[in-house]
Amino acid sequence: MLFFRNDYGAGAHPAVLEAVLRTNMELTSGYGTDPHCLAAAETVRGLCGCPEAAVHFLVGGTQVNKTAIAAFLRPCEAVAAAASGHICVHEAGAVEGSGHKVLAIPAPDGKLTPALLEEAMAGPFSEHTVLPKLAYVSNTTELGTVYTREELYALGEACRRLGLLLYCDGARLGCAMEAGGTELADYARTCDAFTIGGTKNGLLFGEALVIVSPALQPDFRRYMKQQGAMLAKGRLLGVQFEAVLRDGLYRRLAAHANAMARRLAEGLEALDVPLLVPARSNQLFPILPAGAAEALAREVEFEVERQLDGARTCIRFVTAWHTQERDAAALLEALARILR
Repeated sequence: MLFFRNDYGAGAHPAVLEAVLRTNMELTSGYGTDPHCLAAAETVRGLCGCPEAAVHFLVGGTQVNKTAIAAFLRPCEAVAAAASGHICVHEAGAVEGSGHKVLAIPAPDGKLTPALLEEAMAGPFSEHTVLPKLAYVSNTTELGTVYTREELYALGEACRRLGLLLYCDGARLGCAMEAGGTELADYARTCDAFTIGGTKNGLLFGEALVIVSPALQPDFRRYMKQQGAMLAKGRLLGVQFEAVLRDGLYRRLAAHANAMARRLAEGLEALDVPLLVPARSNQLFPILPAGAAEALAREVEFEVERQLDGARTCIRFVTAWHTQERDAAALLEALARILR
């Protein structure tokens, strides 16, 4: 079977495994206080151009989103997010489970805009309602769309004007940076906090949370402990991030994933297969005619996004750091046979 279901199905890039094996018998302190985590955090601060940032390493995306939002907001404060955002549809109510309402804002391309935030903040609000206090965005979005540098800065300005914190879920931040022309320093300048995703870009597991705002930094490790987000063998996170942040490997892995997606997008265009949204990063959403998705599923692993009118099916292909050119070609050949 060809595999285009997700970008975390494989284990880890060889450089990550080599680093874990090389340091396997080191004896260090736990819970992220070891030399590897401290060095990786310093590297992140350097890449962000933000020496005052607090950097924490957590295991997974839902864990870091839930922990960060619970720490950043008071109980009566809420989150504004695109209706397709990860915290709205893929995290089993984790944010609500911590006591914070998520206000889902319809956004056809998955992206929040200053205009949408202004509308959401228009109210009316009173002591009987929650108060939106944090804008959640993901880059890339759940639809594979991307915030450009200009859009990111516009969002940051809008949030400051509206009294909102800006938090960016960067589970696929590498692909977003490669596609949208952003750098880590741009997120440090515009966001109060953001994550650098490792799980979907070559690590066994791991997300780096960068807290830029000094007001959000105190006692965060206590919040981590409360949420079960402090890993005893925390050095395993530091070792992995050291490996991918060295010599630009993190960006190269993301660039390869995007390149494989472009290869698929070109092939889909040649087959006259429309996309739900234009291809920008490593997620593609082809719309197939009746029966085609079922036939393709016999040869290819993918996700079904939604059913459309006319018995059409929108599916999702995801490319990754490990996607091979031959597999992309084989996928397109299989689809061509089915559509004949």
